[in-house]
Amino acid sequence: MTKQDKKREYSELELWQNGIVKTVSFIVTEACQLRCRYCYFVEKKEHQVMDFKVAKKTVDYLLTHKDIFKEDSVIWEFIGGEPFLQIDLIDKISDYIKYRMYEEDHPWFNSYRFSFTTNGLLYHDERVQKYINKNRTHIDIGITIDGTKEKHDQQRIFPNGKGSYDLVVKNIPLWLEQFPDAATKATFASDDLPLLKESIVHLWSLGIKNIMANLVFEDVWKEGDDKIFEDQLYELADYILENDMQDEYFCSFFAKSAGLPMDIETNNQNWCGPGIMLSVDKDGNFYPCTRFVNHSLKNKVARTIGNINTGIDQNKLRPFLTLDRYTQSIEDCINCSVASGCYWCVAENYDSADTNTIYQRGLFNCKMHKARIKANKYFFEKLNKKNKDWKVAQYKGAEIC
Repeated sequence: MTKQDKKREYSELELWQNGIVKTVSFIVTEACQLRCRYCYFVEKKEHQVMDFKVAKKTVDYLLTHKDIFKEDSVIWEFIGGEPFLQIDLIDKISDYIKYRMYEEDHPWFNSYRFSFTTNGLLYHDERVQKYINKNRTHIDIGITIDGTKEKHDQQRIFPNGKGSYDLVVKNIPLWLEQFPDAATKATFASDDLPLLKESIVHLWSLGIKNIMANLVFEDVWKEGDDKIFEDQLYELADYILENDMQDEYFCSFFAKSAGLPMDIETNNQNWCGPGIMLSVDKDGNFYPCTRFVNHSLKNKVARTIGNINTGIDQNKLRPFLTLDRYTQSIEDCINCSVASGCYWCVAENYDSADTNTIYQRGLFNCKMHKARIKANKYFFEKLNKKNKDWKVAQYKGAEIC
């Protein structure tokens, strides 16, 4: 692959899909080796493991109801906890999925991915590597590493408080050898914002070119955090441009599409996909997304939309399908001059709402979003000037020749 082939439009990563994609998440376990400080899990129950019979019934239901699940492609996602703690179960489920898609002559048969986000601690495990090799052409794996050792070990810790950076970073070379264009997810909270620029640069230095960076969705922000965030992004922008990294390295904090007014008439989509996605727990209960499961909610009860025995309950699903920007947002958000790119989590909104509604959008990240947009404007204005100056120089050089 040439350098040109690897270039990305800086506004967004190219994500695999063929037409419209259905994401199905199997919550195979709640167990995890880590106790990340920003984790949305309320409690990790080590004994909560999905039974293979539940997974089989889920697969059978999905594949025999083509009238309901009409998407062109599917992402079979395995999540936890830490999914690789149940690699033998996952291998068994994956084999069954492939067999049943073939048996049903399903459109998804050659249009699917097995997807994982892992803490990386078991990546070198022989069973994990065997699974990767077995499914090599249909698998995506993201290892979560937050940045520098200081940043990572501040948040991603074992139950005894010890950091996990050293054990994770040693698995990065093999991961990148197998998935050269893989992305990592780096999450930032209030207490580690001052380490943002240094952490993104560090991840790039490890060879991870694609950084899906985000802020936590919860109401954690303190007075002045937006200024710290903005300054860190200014420093990161300068670093990128001074080192000519903009064509080969990606950080999702910078996006051309962010910071524009929203036209409700033409773009009224919800930020994420609860109800379009489907999650299933160990008991075979269906959820509009993983964040609506009991272990992800602090204040509210879980919101199911059916189960493996009775199927999807359309009356329970319908409210999630009506979610859009207008139905969730206050007038100020709808008319905001920098509305695009402002993200939220429907489940977190539900958990923090005054009532049991899913339509009360949280405003926790408002100042943080506006700080990001100021830095975006700074970055792209400097990038445009840099490109203009480069083109002028090229033209003058050709003229001299």
